[in-house]
Amino acid sequence: MSPVRTALTLALLMVSATAAAAPQEQRPLTEAERAQRRAEQERRVQEALRAPRPIERSNSVWLEELTWMEVRDAIASGVTTVIVPTGGIEQNGPYLALGKHNYVLEEACEGIARALGNALCAPIVKLVPEGDHEPASGHMRYPGTISLRQATFEAVLVDVGQSLKAHGFTRIIYIGDSGGNQTGMANAAAALNARWGAPYAYHIPEFYRYADVFAYLERELGIKEPVNDGLHDDFVITAIMMVHDPATVRYDQRVAAGKATINGLSIAPREKTIEIGRKLLQFRVERTVQAIRAASR
Repeated sequence: MSPVRTALTLALLMVSATAAAAPQEQRPLTEAERAQRRAEQERRVQEALRAPRPIERSNSVWLEELTWMEVRDAIASGVTTVIVPTGGIEQNGPYLALGKHNYVLEEACEGIARALGNALCAPIVKLVPEGDHEPASGHMRYPGTISLRQATFEAVLVDVGQSLKAHGFTRIIYIGDSGGNQTGMANAAAALNARWGAPYAYHIPEFYRYADVFAYLERELGIKEPVNDGLHDDFVITAIMMVHDPATVRYDQRVAAGKATINGLSIAPREKTIEIGRKLLQFRVERTVQAIRAASR
């Protein structure tokens, strides 16, 4: 047999083998078969939902750090309050990181949840209204700021609330560390309660009452800012951020540059300011816990 003929024969054999190996075209499922398949899938889901947790539960209060089984079992044990914290990504002067509000909330939400004793913290909603895009206004005039439209922000909060209620949480608490978040949270809570016909969602404005924090700083700690540097920054917020991480206020760089002050108050030494920050944070936690209990009594 000639080489050409041999090659042609081999090619035909390969085509035949490939065709033989190809799967037969499946016939469409009947409606009864589709229903049976859906029923089997649902049976498996329900079986999984009832399965016992195979390991010890984590001690975290952050929803995103827990497994779904840990959340399920926490709710079943009475942990039916969930806090939805809203922060922001915005300019805060030359020293503070853009995530200022989010760093504060990492410390505050955990403190509130543990003080309540029956609460978890949902992930921080870090993107919030910060100003218009075109033309840029408010914080959007400064590089790095990210802004949501008000309608987008409220839609996100409503969807988060609906998700949490669907899993069995009976108190959904909205707190925000930025003034621009307050109206959206109040609107979202009102919309959810109107939809559900019962008060499941609560906006707690007391968390953001910084005037009370400054009054506590002066009255109880004997500290008052003598001047205003004109920055989107102050001693209260800086001290609380230092509890989380002094790097978020660029502590070392400011000390090296001789800029370790804000509004006439020194943020050095580090340990002293962190201790003040802990007291301010505890004050905010206690006031917020009181407000949550009063609102949802």
